[in-house]
Amino acid sequence: MEGQLGAIQSAALTALEGVHDEVALRAWYVAHLAKKSPLMTALGDLGKLPKEQRAEIGKHGNEVKRVLETAYAEKEQAIQAEVLARSLKENAVDMTLPGQRPSYGHLHPVTQTMRQMCAIFSRMGFQVYTGPEVELEEFNFTLLNMPPYHPARDMQDTFWVSDALVMRTHTSPNQVRVMRSQRPPFRVIVPGKCYRVDLDASHNWMFHQIEGFAVGTDISLSDLKGTITALLRQMFGAERQVRLRSSYFPFTEPSIEADLQCTICDGAGCGLCKYTGWLEVIPGGMVHPQVLVNCGIDPNEYRGFAFGAGLDRLAALKFGIRDIRYLFENDSRFLRQF
Repeated sequence: MEGQLGAIQSAALTALEGVHDEVALRAWYVAHLAKKSPLMTALGDLGKLPKEQRAEIGKHGNEVKRVLETAYAEKEQAIQAEVLARSLKENAVDMTLPGQRPSYGHLHPVTQTMRQMCAIFSRMGFQVYTGPEVELEEFNFTLLNMPPYHPARDMQDTFWVSDALVMRTHTSPNQVRVMRSQRPPFRVIVPGKCYRVDLDASHNWMFHQIEGFAVGTDISLSDLKGTITALLRQMFGAERQVRLRSSYFPFTEPSIEADLQCTICDGAGCGLCKYTGWLEVIPGGMVHPQVLVNCGIDPNEYRGFAFGAGLDRLAALKFGIRDIRYLFENDSRFLRQF
């Protein structure tokens, strides 16, 4: 048995010298160290030896196994080092070549539109204000002339956080916050995100809005029309037509809708404008006297106008996007166009 173990070790080490790749190394392991190899078979036959020889032969067998495992590990490391060196040589980087120019990101079309609108309003003397997106139900509805069970609440498709908190459905609650913290006269815009349970080609569950309002002693509906007209013509061109028509909102009286001449067909009629030649873009009106009272402002002394422009829709019109859902899909192929 001693001679057999020596022969097994010698034959295995000789065979290992001819191994030069990982496939051959794996085959060598199967042949010389696996369960059915001569070494493991010999160790399995120790029980057939006389008891007084088993300890010595077993010790010798384990020593042979250790030697072969050590040789296997060293050969494996040598092969891996050789493979790495070959790979580095074949895929060497030429340090003299010029580097690749990094790509640069850019502003999202909604952000571009928001910044342009803020710049236009700033030139008209409006201050920018921000407010919370998780809003008190009282500020989002009640103080804006929508008390409990008012049918206008059903128009909002509200995400409720609790009985007293909502994800704001519009930026109008900031009218209350500003009017309660400042004294007229003032002109304010409030850009930000709003949330409603809504999703189609022209609506999204999260959308961007810019609230605008002004309160003073001599403010009239013509001031609102002039403000909206100046905004839209600076965004879409001086030749673009704007019209106002009557509407209803609980927090304004009278209420209006501002329509823009279709940017796709120039008023001739197309699928986007439903062949009317006009696109609804900015609702608004004169601040309801009850809203002024709720905010501690005397409606007999002050009047104001308010409007809420949908930034996503205006961005879509500005860039010729027919489905506003494209704006939020984060498809780089789409966003690269802007």
